[in-house]
Amino acid sequence: MPGFSLLAHACATEPLHVANLLHGRTLYRLTSYSCGGEAVTSTSRQTLAPAALDDITHYPDMVLVCGPAMLPSGIPDELGGWLKRLASSGVMIGGIGGGTEALARLGLLDGYSATLPWQRFEAFAAAHPRVRLSQQLFEIDRDRITCGGGTAAMDMMITLVSNHHGPALATRISEYFVMERIRMGDEPQQIPLRSRLSHAPQSLVEAVQLMEANIEEPLTTHELSEHLGVSRRQLERLFKKYLKSVPSRYYLDLRLQRARRMLRESDRPAGEIALQTGFSSAAHFSTAYRNHFGITPREERLGG
Repeated sequence: MPGFSLLAHACATEPLHVANLLHGRTLYRLTSYSCGGEAVTSTSRQTLAPAALDDITHYPDMVLVCGPAMLPSGIPDELGGWLKRLASSGVMIGGIGGGTEALARLGLLDGYSATLPWQRFEAFAAAHPRVRLSQQLFEIDRDRITCGGGTAAMDMMITLVSNHHGPALATRISEYFVMERIRMGDEPQQIPLRSRLSHAPQSLVEAVQLMEANIEEPLTTHELSEHLGVSRRQLERLFKKYLKSVPSRYYLDLRLQRARRMLRESDRPAGEIALQTGFSSAAHFSTAYRNHFGITPREERLGG
């Protein structure tokens, strides 16, 4: 769709091209389409010359809609009708960037988990209550796939390749792109703190910043309130109003998310990770981790 992200488009398609290259035979055939086959200009003012929807003679296995962050008021009837026919035939359909909103407007995400760029979370949730909005990097829910746009599209597509052809090929693709690692779909989008708490009082922003800066030696709620010059009860009210949590629970989630990244990205012993994320013992860490994520740190290392 006009105004699409060229980065997101490339991140979605290049991994499939490289899968063919590394495997030595054609695993995926890629074609870009537009309504009427007209040239389409990206948000960076670069133009693609795709084929026309009318040229399609058979249903593809998968269709990804790559749209602008701010969609136009209407979706072309030709595109909408085609996507609905695909959906009724069981074709896997995905949304990248504003493509997620395009699918939602057509009712193709009702009852599905889906995600999109974090800047659109609030407006999307209000407009599409029948979609289970996720704040993760990407979502693969049955025959629907969506992502947060940008480089998250690459992680999503490499994960699909892993599902189709095994993790060894997926790892080779990530190495080809000099990726430090393949991010998993259950990782949250990294939303800037100021954006997450744009309407919150400065004291709450500072409280979260203090938490993020003190992971190895966590502060108590009382210590946080003293640092900020507010009462403990006032701090708890702010967390409940703006973050739907209590300070201790929010802090624990921060520490466990940090521990999860360390388990996935490093080979440090679990006991060392426990200490670096503020847990007094490996046993305490393992119990908290299992209660939060449903698996132990050891199982996380082994891939769940």
